[in-house]
Amino acid sequence: MGRSPMRATVNQAVARNCGRFSGRWTDSYGTYLSTRLIVPKCIDARRVLTMTSSINTSMGAREWVMLIVLSVLWGGSFFFVGVAVADLPPLTIVTLRVGLAAIALWGIAFVMGLRPPKSAGVWAAFLGMGLLNNVIPFVLIVWGQTQIASGLASILNAATPIFTVVVAGMLLPDERATPLKLVGVATGFIGVVVMIGLPAIEGGGNLLAQVAIIAAALSYAFAGVYGRRFKTMAINPIIIAAGQVTASALVLAPIAFTLDGPLDMAGPSLGTWAAIMGLAVLSTAVAYVLYFKLLASAGATNLLLVTLLVPVSAILLGSLFLNEALEVVHFVGMGLIALGLSAIDGRLWQRRVTARA
Repeated sequence: MGRSPMRATVNQAVARNCGRFSGRWTDSYGTYLSTRLIVPKCIDARRVLTMTSSINTSMGAREWVMLIVLSVLWGGSFFFVGVAVADLPPLTIVTLRVGLAAIALWGIAFVMGLRPPKSAGVWAAFLGMGLLNNVIPFVLIVWGQTQIASGLASILNAATPIFTVVVAGMLLPDERATPLKLVGVATGFIGVVVMIGLPAIEGGGNLLAQVAIIAAALSYAFAGVYGRRFKTMAINPIIIAAGQVTASALVLAPIAFTLDGPLDMAGPSLGTWAAIMGLAVLSTAVAYVLYFKLLASAGATNLLLVTLLVPVSAILLGSLFLNEALEVVHFVGMGLIALGLSAIDGRLWQRRVTARA
């Protein structure tokens, strides 16, 4: 009898993640092991492919910490972009961001003994993720922000979890929308509006630019759902992040060159280059490793709650490092966001219902 398709797929995944050398298994760090001893990473690869792709709908302490760290990393991107945009055009900044992040991630991967996948199907998935998660939203947001106020753009972008609840609820059987989750997302969105301020909407600019920002938020939602496929591929999150930003850089580079022109290496100041490195390494390379770890364990809906926390992180970082004033309205908005997140998580509310019963 021949091997079953599932067993063949498992063996391919183990070989891809652990490798073979003279008939012996090696782990990701190059340590040789006997054929009967399989390292935990190899075991994880087998388990991932033989179990369902379900996720934890209620995040634990580890996932919440990762989500908060991710929001700080992405909140810091506003500071880095604010510095870099003084010397560089927007699309060039975006291209440098993903290109340098790709170099950093592949460097880390090779040091860890990880190697790029050889499957064309995997690279096609990286390209799809790069288009949905980087190219389409980055280009739309960059263009949209040239036409409308940044505050309005932030509010429109914070609609991402709303779209994610809808998209994931339709396409993923283990992320169905619940009334409590919908109420939580709506409450968190109101919190973002309150915190950023309704005056940000005044003089919003042309309708097409607003539609572009909303389309970017929708693209992020589809990216979160699309990225769930990587869990069953048993690929290290560092490789996923590296593959995604590599594909994004290859698509964005010719666009940036055409629209912004060639990069003048001597033009930007040292501070600008420092900001670009922070944007690439911290807000992109490290952030996307956390992104894919969270996506695999907590799902698209929980992951993209980060867009509700990013404005909080940006405002707090501005207060700490740029001496920007914190006002009462900011704390009210943060309170509403916290209330919304607790409703989406659901556990606190379930305990209250149980206690009353």
